[in-house]
Amino acid sequence: MLCVSVTPQSRKLAKIDLVNAAQRGGLVELCLDQLIKEPDVGEMLAGVSRPVIVSCRRPQEGGRYRGTEEQRLSLLRQAIVAGPAYVELEHDIAGKVPRFGKTQRVVSFTQLEGRPPDLDARYAQCAKLDADVVKLACPTETLEEAWTLLAAIAKKRDKPVVGVGLGASGRMLTILGLRYGAPWVYAALEPGMRLFDGQATLFDLQEVYDAAAIGPQTRFVGIVGFGDREEQTIRTLNAGFQRHDLPTRCLPLHPGRPENMPQPLKKLGIHALFVEPRQGPALLPLADHVDEIARRTHSADFLLERADGWHAYAVLWKHAVKALEATVGTGDPTAHALERRNVLVLGTGGLAESLCYGIQKRKGTLAVTAPDEGEAARLAHQFDGRHVSWNNLYDTLADVVVIADPGLAAGHRRGTVNPALMRPPMTVMDLNAMPGDTGFLEEARARGCRIVEPADVYRSYLGEQFQAVTGRALA
Repeated sequence: MLCVSVTPQSRKLAKIDLVNAAQRGGLVELCLDQLIKEPDVGEMLAGVSRPVIVSCRRPQEGGRYRGTEEQRLSLLRQAIVAGPAYVELEHDIAGKVPRFGKTQRVVSFTQLEGRPPDLDARYAQCAKLDADVVKLACPTETLEEAWTLLAAIAKKRDKPVVGVGLGASGRMLTILGLRYGAPWVYAALEPGMRLFDGQATLFDLQEVYDAAAIGPQTRFVGIVGFGDREEQTIRTLNAGFQRHDLPTRCLPLHPGRPENMPQPLKKLGIHALFVEPRQGPALLPLADHVDEIARRTHSADFLLERADGWHAYAVLWKHAVKALEATVGTGDPTAHALERRNVLVLGTGGLAESLCYGIQKRKGTLAVTAPDEGEAARLAHQFDGRHVSWNNLYDTLADVVVIADPGLAAGHRRGTVNPALMRPPMTVMDLNAMPGDTGFLEEARARGCRIVEPADVYRSYLGEQFQAVTGRALA
């Protein structure tokens, strides 16, 4: 069940937020800690069609209440008299607030920083305080930290447990809570009402992660990374799973140390990982088998578990080079469209290395440049290309420019790349915001250059991996 949190500042607008939240979730949390004036909780709850949890958190629990502790306790007692379905009480004050009426007690333990504590001990502590539900909130930056909290949620106990993951893996824990039968999981009504950085909004859970379809039988594929591209990947793949009526959905992962990943992945039944290129080098140690390009470039963008272990693949480059050749074009589909064309690669790293490999393989005349002169020279030498000094960038003639470093930006200030570099009939490729445009591509379009469409590369790449995972076509 989704619990939609609202964090109003105005008593008047709080009513509107509560009604909106009640229309979209099975449970509503009213957070009192940001209200400017003391509320009449009973009046605020009147007419709300869903059960309501009332909370009022201190800064040490991530809240914003600025009054005294006695004032906060008085406010919580008054809220209980108003008869909400639940009230949240921290473990250190739950003994000071007696049970009243039909309101159930959510006794919580929150740790904002550091490694997760002994959660079994914290559960036992909270359960003894006349709890109906125990809530545990702690940092979950990585998969291994989230796994500790997930174990606390999934374990069979006398009192139901709600887990809240704080940090990069918090969304993963929210989705897993739906699968493993947590009493509820939290979602912010809108971005401005997030209880903590990175918390999923109601829109995220419903429209991106397809929360309504997640249950005990759901299987997951892992999406490693948390940027806009990964969100689009999740939306696209989930739509494909839905179209084919498959009980599979995407799970966002922040891996942590690869040596600690096999057990959680096995327990979760995850057999495929879609990897954001910048995360690729860190995940190679997970693989038992590494394909030639992933080995040469020290990076992978797709991992698949087979009978003999995990296999790491670098596959994005193939789709990128294919789209580049189609854009350059020769009219002869059997010809090497890049042959004898000057291709200038800006940047270093796993994606740059794999693209250099593909350009060399397709007989392009390769040149490499980057602010890191030593790494650019190494990359050029590795693939029999020419190193261009960063200071000589604008004196270099190129038929094709490939931007392969997300840290590079188009502009006129020091440290940026002047868009004057791009001029027709040049072909420009930049996949760093795939499937969307970057500043480089916007400038290149405006200047009349030919563009390798990131959306085309993206669809081709995802389609191949979807086929590998499901045996079916994505579209």
